[in-house]
Amino acid sequence: MANLKDIRTRISSVKSTMQITNAMKMVSAAKLKKAQEAIENMRPYAEKLDEILQTLVEAGTDETNVYGEERPVKKILLISVTSNRGLCGALNSNVIKKVNELADNYAGRAEVDILTIGKRGFDILKKSRNIVENRSDILDKKIEYEKVAEVAGKVMQQFAEGVYDKVILVYNQFVNPAVQRVVEEQFLPVPKEQRQTSSSDAQIDYIFEPGRQTILTELIPKSLKIKFFRAIREAWASEHGARMTAMHKATDNAKEMVADLTLQYNKARQAVITGEILEIVSGAEALKNQG
Repeated sequence: MANLKDIRTRISSVKSTMQITNAMKMVSAAKLKKAQEAIENMRPYAEKLDEILQTLVEAGTDETNVYGEERPVKKILLISVTSNRGLCGALNSNVIKKVNELADNYAGRAEVDILTIGKRGFDILKKSRNIVENRSDILDKKIEYEKVAEVAGKVMQQFAEGVYDKVILVYNQFVNPAVQRVVEEQFLPVPKEQRQTSSSDAQIDYIFEPGRQTILTELIPKSLKIKFFRAIREAWASEHGARMTAMHKATDNAKEMVADLTLQYNKARQAVITGEILEIVSGAEALKNQG
Protein backbone atom coordinates (compact mmCIF):
# COMPACT_ATOMS: atom_id res chain seq x y z
CA MET A 1 0.00 0.00 0.00
CA ALA A 2 1.31 3.47 -0.87
CA ASN A 3 2.56 5.52 2.07
CA LEU A 4 0.54 8.45 3.39
CA LYS A 5 2.85 11.11 1.93
CA ASP A 6 2.50 9.74 -1.60
CA ILE A 7 -1.28 9.62 -1.33
CA ARG A 8 -1.44 13.19 0.03
CA THR A 9 0.74 14.33 -2.88
CA ARG A 10 -1.57 12.64 -5.40
CA ILE A 11 -4.67 14.16 -3.80
CA SER A 12 -3.10 17.62 -3.95
CA SER A 13 -2.11 17.09 -7.60
CA VAL A 14 -5.56 15.91 -8.64
CA LYS A 15 -7.22 18.83 -6.83
CA SER A 16 -4.96 21.27 -8.70
CA THR A 17 -5.88 19.62 -12.00
CA MET A 18 -9.56 19.76 -11.05
CA GLN A 19 -9.31 23.51 -10.45
CA ILE A 20 -7.76 23.97 -13.90
CA THR A 21 -10.36 21.85 -15.73
CA ASN A 22 -13.19 23.59 -13.87
CA ALA A 23 -11.80 27.01 -14.81
CA MET A 24 -11.48 25.93 -18.46
CA LYS A 25 -15.07 24.69 -18.37
CA MET A 26 -16.25 28.09 -17.12
CA VAL A 27 -14.27 29.95 -19.79
CA SER A 28 -15.56 27.66 -22.56
CA ALA A 29 -19.13 28.07 -21.29
CA ALA A 30 -18.83 31.87 -21.52
CA LYS A 31 -17.33 31.69 -25.03
CA LEU A 32 -19.91 29.11 -26.09
CA LYS A 33 -22.79 31.40 -25.17
CA LYS A 34 -21.52 34.10 -27.54
CA ALA A 35 -20.65 31.63 -30.31
CA GLN A 36 -24.01 29.87 -30.01
CA GLU A 37 -25.93 33.14 -30.18
CA ALA A 38 -23.90 34.21 -33.21
CA ILE A 39 -24.54 31.01 -35.19
CA GLU A 40 -28.23 30.81 -34.22
CA ASN A 41 -28.75 34.42 -35.33
CA MET A 42 -26.88 33.79 -38.56
CA ARG A 43 -28.59 30.55 -39.62
CA PRO A 44 -31.93 32.02 -40.81
CA TYR A 45 -30.16 34.62 -42.97
CA ALA A 46 -27.69 32.09 -44.37
CA GLU A 47 -30.42 29.52 -45.07
CA LYS A 48 -32.62 32.06 -46.87
CA LEU A 49 -29.64 33.30 -48.89
CA ASP A 50 -28.81 29.69 -49.77
CA GLU A 51 -32.41 29.17 -50.90
CA ILE A 52 -32.13 32.21 -53.18
CA LEU A 53 -28.82 30.87 -54.45
CA GLN A 54 -30.44 27.55 -55.37
CA THR A 55 -33.19 29.40 -57.24
CA LEU A 56 -30.64 31.39 -59.19
CA VAL A 57 -28.59 28.31 -60.02
CA GLU A 58 -31.63 26.40 -61.23
CA ALA A 59 -32.75 29.38 -63.32
CA GLY A 60 -29.29 30.12 -64.73
CA THR A 61 -27.00 28.32 -67.15
CA ASP A 62 -23.37 27.27 -67.04
CA GLU A 63 -22.51 30.27 -69.22
CA THR A 64 -23.96 32.77 -66.75
CA ASN A 65 -22.92 31.00 -63.55
CA VAL A 66 -19.27 29.99 -63.48
CA TYR A 67 -19.63 28.74 -59.90
CA GLY A 68 -22.27 26.20 -60.88
CA GLU A 69 -20.29 24.69 -63.74
CA GLU A 70 -20.00 20.94 -63.38
CA ARG A 71 -17.03 19.32 -65.09
CA PRO A 72 -15.07 16.07 -64.84
CA VAL A 73 -13.31 15.97 -61.46
CA LYS A 74 -9.59 15.84 -62.14
CA LYS A 75 -8.46 17.93 -59.19
CA ILE A 76 -10.26 18.41 -55.90
CA LEU A 77 -9.73 20.68 -52.90
CA LEU A 78 -10.70 19.51 -49.43
CA ILE A 79 -11.05 22.26 -46.82
CA SER A 80 -10.48 20.92 -43.31
CA VAL A 81 -11.82 23.07 -40.46
CA THR A 82 -10.49 22.10 -37.03
CA SER A 83 -9.44 24.09 -33.95
CA ASN A 84 -6.17 25.73 -33.01
CA ARG A 85 -6.21 24.19 -29.53
CA GLY A 86 -6.93 20.75 -28.14
CA LEU A 87 -8.70 19.46 -25.02
CA CYS A 88 -12.01 19.24 -26.88
CA GLY A 89 -12.59 15.51 -27.07
CA ALA A 90 -12.84 13.81 -30.46
CA LEU A 91 -13.87 17.01 -32.23
CA ASN A 92 -10.71 17.39 -34.34
CA SER A 93 -9.97 13.70 -34.84
CA ASN A 94 -13.44 13.18 -36.35
CA VAL A 95 -12.82 15.89 -38.98
CA ILE A 96 -9.34 14.54 -39.74
CA LYS A 97 -10.76 11.03 -40.10
CA LYS A 98 -13.40 12.26 -42.56
CA VAL A 99 -10.82 14.22 -44.61
CA ASN A 100 -8.57 11.14 -44.84
CA GLU A 101 -11.56 9.04 -45.83
CA LEU A 102 -12.49 11.45 -48.64
CA ALA A 103 -8.89 11.71 -49.83
CA ASP A 104 -8.62 7.92 -50.00
CA ASN A 105 -11.92 7.67 -51.88
CA TYR A 106 -10.70 10.09 -54.56
CA ALA A 107 -7.21 8.59 -54.75
CA GLY A 108 -6.52 7.24 -58.23
CA ARG A 109 -9.46 9.14 -59.69
CA ALA A 110 -8.42 12.71 -58.97
CA GLU A 111 -5.56 14.73 -57.54
CA VAL A 112 -6.37 15.85 -53.99
CA ASP A 113 -5.13 19.06 -52.33
CA ILE A 114 -6.01 20.13 -48.81
CA LEU A 115 -6.52 23.58 -47.35
CA THR A 116 -6.38 23.49 -43.55
CA ILE A 117 -8.06 25.95 -41.21
CA GLY A 118 -6.92 25.12 -37.69
CA LYS A 119 -3.54 24.07 -36.31
CA ARG A 120 -4.72 20.68 -35.07
CA GLY A 121 -5.75 19.54 -38.52
CA PHE A 122 -2.62 20.98 -40.11
CA ASP A 123 -0.25 19.26 -37.65
CA ILE A 124 -1.73 15.83 -38.42
CA LEU A 125 -2.60 16.08 -42.12
CA LYS A 126 0.76 17.57 -43.18
CA LYS A 127 2.42 14.24 -42.34
CA SER A 128 0.59 12.32 -45.05
CA ARG A 129 -1.33 14.73 -47.30
CA ASN A 130 -0.57 17.55 -49.74
CA ILE A 131 -1.33 20.76 -47.85
CA VAL A 132 -1.46 23.71 -50.23
CA GLU A 133 -2.17 26.32 -47.56
CA ASN A 134 -2.82 26.66 -43.84
CA ARG A 135 -5.01 29.51 -42.59
CA SER A 136 -5.10 28.91 -38.84
CA ASP A 137 -4.96 32.67 -38.32
CA ILE A 138 -8.70 32.83 -39.12
CA LEU A 139 -9.44 31.24 -35.74
CA ASP A 140 -7.20 33.54 -33.69
CA LYS A 141 -9.21 35.31 -30.99
CA LYS A 142 -12.18 36.79 -32.90
CA ILE A 143 -13.46 35.41 -36.20
CA GLU A 144 -13.55 38.25 -38.73
CA TYR A 145 -15.71 38.09 -41.84
CA GLU A 146 -13.07 39.89 -43.91
CA LYS A 147 -10.48 37.16 -43.33
CA VAL A 148 -12.96 34.38 -44.06
CA ALA A 149 -14.23 36.15 -47.18
CA GLU A 150 -10.64 36.53 -48.38
CA VAL A 151 -10.06 32.77 -48.20
CA ALA A 152 -13.44 32.00 -49.75
CA GLY A 153 -12.79 34.46 -52.58
CA LYS A 154 -9.42 32.88 -53.34
CA VAL A 155 -10.95 29.39 -53.47
CA MET A 156 -13.77 30.65 -55.70
CA GLN A 157 -11.26 32.25 -58.07
CA GLN A 158 -9.26 29.03 -58.27
CA PHE A 159 -12.42 27.11 -59.15
CA ALA A 160 -13.44 29.67 -61.77
CA GLU A 161 -9.97 29.48 -63.35
CA GLY A 162 -10.15 25.69 -63.51
CA VAL A 163 -7.47 25.01 -60.91
CA TYR A 164 -9.96 22.83 -59.04
CA ASP A 165 -13.00 21.01 -60.36
CA LYS A 166 -14.60 20.42 -56.98
CA VAL A 167 -14.32 21.95 -53.50
CA ILE A 168 -15.59 20.22 -50.35
CA LEU A 169 -15.87 21.66 -46.84
CA VAL A 170 -15.38 19.33 -43.87
CA TYR A 171 -16.29 20.80 -40.50
CA ASN A 172 -18.26 20.22 -37.30
CA GLN A 173 -21.85 21.42 -37.29
CA PHE A 174 -23.07 22.67 -33.93
CA VAL A 175 -26.14 20.80 -32.67
CA ASN A 176 -25.91 21.48 -28.93
CA PRO A 177 -23.07 21.80 -26.38
CA ALA A 178 -22.82 18.00 -26.09
CA VAL A 179 -23.35 17.08 -29.76
CA GLN A 180 -21.33 18.13 -32.80
CA ARG A 181 -21.91 16.53 -36.19
CA VAL A 182 -19.16 16.16 -38.81
CA VAL A 183 -20.42 17.61 -42.09
CA GLU A 184 -19.10 16.95 -45.58
CA GLU A 185 -20.52 19.81 -47.67
CA GLN A 186 -19.93 20.53 -51.34
CA PHE A 187 -18.91 24.16 -51.66
CA LEU A 188 -18.20 24.28 -55.40
CA PRO A 189 -19.68 23.78 -57.87
CA VAL A 190 -22.89 25.06 -56.33
CA PRO A 191 -24.98 21.88 -56.03
CA LYS A 192 -28.34 21.80 -57.78
CA GLU A 193 -30.53 20.21 -55.12
CA GLN A 194 -33.25 17.85 -56.23
CA ARG A 195 -36.27 19.38 -54.57
CA GLN A 196 -39.83 18.07 -54.92
CA THR A 197 -42.02 20.75 -56.42
CA SER A 198 -45.80 20.86 -56.67
CA SER A 199 -47.58 21.73 -59.90
CA SER A 200 -48.16 25.28 -58.64
CA ASP A 201 -44.44 25.68 -57.81
CA ALA A 202 -43.45 24.47 -61.24
CA GLN A 203 -45.49 27.23 -62.87
CA ILE A 204 -43.84 30.08 -60.98
CA ASP A 205 -42.06 32.45 -63.34
CA TYR A 206 -39.43 34.47 -61.46
CA ILE A 207 -38.79 38.06 -62.42
CA PHE A 208 -35.18 39.11 -61.95
CA GLU A 209 -34.50 42.77 -61.23
CA PRO A 210 -32.24 44.49 -62.28
CA GLY A 211 -31.45 41.36 -64.32
CA ARG A 212 -30.44 37.73 -63.99
CA GLN A 213 -26.87 38.33 -65.12
CA THR A 214 -26.36 41.17 -62.62
CA ILE A 215 -27.80 39.11 -59.78
CA LEU A 216 -25.69 36.09 -60.69
CA THR A 217 -22.58 38.24 -60.81
CA GLU A 218 -23.16 39.97 -57.48
CA LEU A 219 -25.32 37.76 -55.30
CA ILE A 220 -23.81 34.33 -55.89
CA PRO A 221 -20.27 35.32 -54.77
CA LYS A 222 -21.73 37.00 -51.68
CA SER A 223 -23.89 33.96 -50.91
CA LEU A 224 -20.91 31.62 -51.22
CA LYS A 225 -18.82 33.75 -48.87
CA ILE A 226 -21.65 33.77 -46.33
CA LYS A 227 -21.89 29.99 -46.67
CA PHE A 228 -18.16 29.67 -45.99
CA PHE A 229 -18.40 32.06 -43.05
CA ARG A 230 -21.28 30.07 -41.60
CA ALA A 231 -19.21 26.86 -41.72
CA ILE A 232 -16.43 28.56 -39.77
CA ARG A 233 -18.95 29.84 -37.24
CA GLU A 234 -20.42 26.36 -36.85
CA ALA A 235 -16.95 24.91 -36.22
CA TRP A 236 -16.16 27.71 -33.75
CA ALA A 237 -19.31 27.05 -31.68
CA SER A 238 -18.69 23.30 -31.87
CA GLU A 239 -15.18 23.74 -30.50
CA HIS A 240 -16.34 25.60 -27.40
CA GLY A 241 -19.22 23.20 -26.84
CA ALA A 242 -16.95 20.16 -27.11
CA ARG A 243 -14.31 21.72 -24.84
CA MET A 244 -16.89 22.67 -22.22
CA THR A 245 -18.27 19.12 -22.24
CA ALA A 246 -14.79 17.57 -22.11
CA MET A 247 -13.71 19.78 -19.21
CA HIS A 248 -16.97 19.06 -17.37
CA LYS A 249 -16.31 15.32 -17.65
CA ALA A 250 -12.67 15.82 -16.64
CA THR A 251 -13.76 17.77 -13.55
CA ASP A 252 -16.23 15.04 -12.58
CA ASN A 253 -13.55 12.37 -13.06
CA ALA A 254 -11.15 14.38 -10.90
CA LYS A 255 -13.77 14.62 -8.13
CA GLU A 256 -14.25 10.84 -8.22
CA MET A 257 -10.50 10.31 -8.12
CA VAL A 258 -10.13 12.63 -5.12
CA ALA A 259 -12.88 10.70 -3.33
CA ASP A 260 -11.18 7.36 -4.09
CA LEU A 261 -7.77 8.65 -3.01
CA THR A 262 -9.24 10.13 0.18
CA LEU A 263 -10.77 6.74 1.02
CA GLN A 264 -7.45 5.07 0.27
CA TYR A 265 -5.67 7.62 2.46
CA ASN A 266 -8.07 7.04 5.36
CA LYS A 267 -7.63 3.27 5.12
CA ALA A 268 -3.85 3.63 5.02
CA ARG A 269 -3.93 6.06 7.94
CA GLN A 270 -6.17 3.70 9.89
CA ALA A 271 -3.79 0.82 9.16
CA VAL A 272 -0.85 2.90 10.43
CA ILE A 273 -2.70 3.87 13.61
CA THR A 274 -3.76 0.26 14.19
CA GLY A 275 -0.16 -0.86 13.73
CA GLU A 276 1.07 1.72 16.21
CA ILE A 277 -1.56 0.65 18.78
CA LEU A 278 -0.56 -2.97 18.35
CA GLU A 279 3.08 -2.05 18.91
CA ILE A 280 2.19 -0.12 22.10
CA VAL A 281 0.03 -3.00 23.40
CA SER A 282 2.70 -5.54 22.56
CA GLY A 283 5.35 -3.44 24.30
CA ALA A 284 3.18 -3.05 27.38
CA GLU A 285 2.52 -6.78 27.49
CA ALA A 286 6.22 -7.47 27.15
CA LEU A 287 7.06 -5.12 30.03
CA LYS A 288 4.29 -6.70 32.13
CA ASN A 289 5.62 -10.20 31.56
CA GLN A 290 9.16 -9.09 32.45
CA GLY A 291 7.90 -7.62 35.72
